[in-house]
Amino acid sequence: MKFLRVDMTEKTVRSEDVPEAYRTLGGRALTSIMINQEVPADADPLGPDNKLIFAPGFFTGTPLINTSRLSVGAKSPLTGGIKESNVGGTVAYALARLGIAAVIVEGQPPAGETYLLDIDAAGSAELIAAPRLKDMRTYALVEQLKETYGAEKSITCIGPAGDMQLRAASVQTTDLDGRPCRAAGRGGLGAVMGAKGLKALIVDRNGNTPDALADAEAFKTAARAYAQAVRADEFSGEMLPALGTACLVEPINAAGALPTRNAREGQFEGAEKISGENMARIIKARGGKTTHKGCVHCVINCSNEYVDPEGKYVTSSLEYETIWSMGAMIGNDDLDAIARLDFLCDDIGLDTISTGVAVAVAMDAGYKPFGDAAAAIAMVEAVAQGTDLGKVIGNGPVAVGKHFGHERVPVVKGQSIAAYDPRAIQGMAVTYATTPMGGDHTAGWVVDQNLEAFGGTIAPMGAEGQVEASRNMQIHMAAVDSVGICDFAQSGLATPEGIANVYRMVAAKSGLPFGEAEWTELGQQVLKAEREFNRKAGFTNQDDRLPKMFYTEPLPPHNAVVVVSDEAMDTTFDF
Repeated sequence: MKFLRVDMTEKTVRSEDVPEAYRTLGGRALTSIMINQEVPADADPLGPDNKLIFAPGFFTGTPLINTSRLSVGAKSPLTGGIKESNVGGTVAYALARLGIAAVIVEGQPPAGETYLLDIDAAGSAELIAAPRLKDMRTYALVEQLKETYGAEKSITCIGPAGDMQLRAASVQTTDLDGRPCRAAGRGGLGAVMGAKGLKALIVDRNGNTPDALADAEAFKTAARAYAQAVRADEFSGEMLPALGTACLVEPINAAGALPTRNAREGQFEGAEKISGENMARIIKARGGKTTHKGCVHCVINCSNEYVDPEGKYVTSSLEYETIWSMGAMIGNDDLDAIARLDFLCDDIGLDTISTGVAVAVAMDAGYKPFGDAAAAIAMVEAVAQGTDLGKVIGNGPVAVGKHFGHERVPVVKGQSIAAYDPRAIQGMAVTYATTPMGGDHTAGWVVDQNLEAFGGTIAPMGAEGQVEASRNMQIHMAAVDSVGICDFAQSGLATPEGIANVYRMVAAKSGLPFGEAEWTELGQQVLKAEREFNRKAGFTNQDDRLPKMFYTEPLPPHNAVVVVSDEAMDTTFDF
């Protein structure tokens, strides 16, 4: 395996063998540990000293299902701390099959210069000046690049938001149909890519030089058992293929945990209209696809293709977090408008979560009424147009709050919360507050442990057991993100035998002993690196707190507030 180091100052690309210390690392472990070691914590996130790292998971490129995951890492311009953002699609698998463990983008060209990084079937790469592509939207960009470089390419790119270096800018990558509809959305890493002058990575998908398996037979045996478990599970084998992640709308709303109208309420009266069940009915009636394969080696097929009343493609995939952020969070129950907003965010290169919450804050401040879908669409379009308000929206909720002088901004470390109100699910309060990533749900999703509908045993609005649950899940997810397993395929490791198969596969690939202790150590190692970087950047325990609104504003219908104490929050990383 090799690193590709891309120097945007000197316009050079060099290949180097992966150092021994990094040989058993992938994904989030590789990006976070490298950022901590190689990027000055006081660096300007949009300056030459920051680095942008693209790293496939440790399992990516192997026969294991649902491992086409790419970690994108840098110092975040949104939070000011370390950031890993995770994306599926095709790019991770393409890089891994070329024997590339990471692409490390360093330095900075003169302002205004724009380049492509073309990686061919041999794994060789070159920078290509592409000034005419600056400010292009992602769908048009991808079509032009496919015409020039061929259809058998995986494309990772930014849209106008990234070119303008807006702090909610995403990194988009293509799915199996060649559409730039998969997003490393969180943390504003599209702005870092824009600051590097890098419009797109073009990666050949025909590589055949992956990292060798130390014990191929042992790996394949464990991988088959893992795949069988994923297919047999009710959630990953039945619910996700039928409804996608939108299956969560109804149960989270029923629990009173769906942040509505800028988190003023926990239930949305229009939840049924934006539910996965209704979405599936609409898609089927119009001739779209309720089940769709978006990522390489996926057996779940949780994606969908949402179409308009004439059967014309609108977006893929319409997922729970976007349905919430562009739906309940802004008081909008129109799925067609939500789908349009999802497409616009992908096309412009924006995080749907941060953008939806930014719109919600603007509405809460009185700029436009909640539920005004046309106004929401206009606000997002304004980002691409580069208007003053568009730049405010494109910089995320904190910027919107400052612009309107509005204090109800649901963020932690500058990044918005996701689709689970922390007052109704206190374990998510711990995760949002303490993860080094800022308000982030994937860092430690403990909804299933809190809600009875998911088999949970922790009282969701109580403090007991929440810190421990979040701690253990944050350690676990840091390891999951490092090996590159899709979050939705965790049914394969949900049992003692399932996680043992994962341990066997790590050992079979690396040739080194690996078990429960090593898994925990991996997760802790990642979190320690991330927290060390944030401490060097000036973060303290006071940054591991939720906004005042969650402690003082009771959330209907349960009228709950966050009850986990600051003292308890501060013990989350006692390991």
